Amino acid sequence: MAPAPNGFTPTPDHLIPELDVREEIVLLGRTLWAEGYCDHLAGHITVNMGDGTLLCNPWLLTWEEMMPADVLRIDLDGNVLEGEWPVPLGIPLHLALHAARPEVQYAVHNHSEYGTVWSDIKAVPPAYDQSSSLGGGEVVLVDEYEGAVDSRESADSAVRAIGYADRAILGGHGVFVIGDTARAAYLRAVALEQRAKNAWMVRVAGGPEKSSLPDWWMDRQARSDGNGYHGFWEAAVRKALRAEPALAEAVLTRPR
Repeated sequence: MAPAPNGFTPTPDHLIPELDVREEIVLLGRTLWAEGYCDHLAGHITVNMGDGTLLCNPWLLTWEEMMPADVLRIDLDGNVLEGEWPVPLGIPLHLALHAARPEVQYAVHNHSEYGTVWSDIKAVPPAYDQSSSLGGGEVVLVDEYEGAVDSRESADSAVRAIGYADRAILGGHGVFVIGDTARAAYLRAVALEQRAKNAWMVRVAGGPEKSSLPDWWMDRQARSDGNGYHGFWEAAVRKALRAEPALAEAVLTRPR
């Protein structure tokens, strides 16, 4: 296989460079920004490190500009332990989630372009097509807006309403996506945004209100943990590294 423009040569068994967690957070930000998760400074990505700390993106940098060195380590009360930037204002939503569900590894919140349309409608978009049904898990609606999630009280209420679902439409707010790996979080987030976009287009076109995808297909998709689509996340990572030489250099030259 020919070398990629960033100097990394993928092979069938090794489709991307080995990434550490900070690099995964940055690349989740880059790849999801390109998929509609791009509401300016809004949005938070956290990873539970299993030692009473979380890694998260910083406040004041957009998802398309942060670098691995900018990623913060915080405690479960939101205090910065490592890093030079402030904590994102809406981090209480993630603190509440990780406190209520300590098994959760990756959590993503943003006001995605079409996901937010459905959050404004206060409805879960139907999955009309195969790609929109990917990712697995349960999608729920949290239809009570109790204020911005920079309030811990509002965040706790939202997390209680999410329960043990894997993706949520937050009424009047945005979307929330959970996965046990960066790969799963990316697939679930992309599929949710495609589902929201295509469902809106079907509605505008005067199409059916209900999807015609068979129940057996939806049941099978719902059982997925989001990790089965090998190559989906990896292709997005390679594209992001090709597009940004400085990020590629930071990733590829890190001592391993």
